Order: sequence, then C-alpha cells, then structure tokens
Amino acid sequence: MNETIMGLSGIDWAYFGAAVAAIGGGIGSAIGITLVSNAATGVVTEDPDKFGRILPLAAMPGTQGIYGFITALLVFIFFGVFAGDVDIAAHEGLRVFFACLPVAFVCMISGIYQGATAVGAAGMVARRDEDAGKALIFPALVETYAVFSLIVTIIMMLYIAG
Repeated sequence: MNETIMGLSGIDWAYFGAAVAAIGGGIGSAIGITLVSNAATGVVTEDPDKFGRILPLAAMPGTQGIYGFITALLVFIFFGVFAGDVDIAAHEGLRVFFACLPVAFVCMISGIYQGATAVGAAGMVARRDEDAGKALIFPALVETYAVFSLIVTIIMMLYIAG
C-alpha cells in the first residue's frame, strides 16, 4: 500500500500516535512529579521520618507516563510492528493516531494536576502525619480520569485491530 494522508503512510500515522501518547504522558508525569517532589523535599528535610508517607504522593503522577508507554506498546503489538515489515492502510493508521489522543492529552493534563493536588496532600502530611492515608485520596481522584482515558484508548484500538 502506497497511499498516504498528508504525506504519511498508515504505519507513520500509527507511530505518530504512539509517540504523541508516550510524549504527552511523559510530560504530564515529569511536571507532576517535579511539583510534588519540590514540596516533598521540604517536608522530608524538616522530618526525615515522613519519607515513607510522602513517597507515594511523589510517585503518583508517574502513572500517566506509564499509561502513555502502555499505549505506545499496544500500538506496536496490535499493529504488528514487532512482526517486521508492516504495512497498514493510511486511513487505518490515522484511526490509530486518533485512538492515542485520549491518553496523550488527558495524561499530560492530569499528571500536572495530580502533582499540584499532591503538593497540598504533602502539606497535609507535614502537619498531620496520621492523615497520610487520607492525603492519598485527593490525588487519586485525579488519577481516575487518566485511567478512563487509557480504557477509551484501549477500546478504540481493540476495535481498530478487530
């Protein structure tokens, strides 16, 4: 198949979607982890014993990067990239690209906001160590939407690969 859309072949579009998902999730995670880690560093500096309670808050925004990575892997698995010479129709590759967008955009935004929410939660742990479990709930609420975007992306890819 030599057809293209805007100069890109089907596999080019699929790779583009995989890259956008991995990049979006990675950006969101990197920014989110940076935000909460800055606050967590201050808490742990004041009380090193709180490290274990703060660490899950600092790690939580990292899941969005994982979801972007999973999406990229699914593109490679579902569309035969690991099988060698791959040739999918341009319109099919464009569909894969669009299927990657929920994870790309939602994980980028939710990773940042999860980090911002975890900053407040870190402040809660700094003041009330016994509320560390409660503090995890607030950033976990933001996580819900990243999970939803991954589910939507997987359902779309299953339908396309179908």
